[in-house]
This record gives sequence, structure tokens and C-alpha cells, in this order.
Amino acid sequence: MLTWKRWKKVKTRFINLKKLGLDEERAWMWANTRKGYWRTANSPILLRTLSNDRLKRAGYLNFYDYYLQVTV
Repeated sequence: MLTWKRWKKVKTRFINLKKLGLDEERAWMWANTRKGYWRTANSPILLRTLSNDRLKRAGYLNFYDYYLQVTV
């Protein structure tokens, strides 16, 4: 959700979705969505393009893994 919110403009969303491997038609369709941030974050396209593995490789912290480290 935070990544989608950081891409504020439609043009930025479109370019970044294309970089993540979506075809141009779907990238344009999802970049122009009027759905809220949380609903879009749970959409099939973002779940596929911004997967947990991709975010982990980018250096982002997985909240579940962090929770396990802190509580153990």
C-alpha cells in the first residue's frame, strides 16, 4: 500500500507498473483506478507485480519476519 501511495501520479504508476513487467494495456488500466489505496494494494495485479519476494530483494522489511524476531 505504501508503494502505491508513493506513486502519486497516474503517469508514475503507469511507468512503474510497466517496469514491473505488466503489458501496456493492463498497466494503463490499473494506473487509472479510482479505488482506494488498501483496495488497490490487495488487487491481483499488485499482488503479482509487488510480491513479498520482490520487496524483500529490494531491501524492505517483512513485518511478519520482524515480529518473529522481536517476540522470540
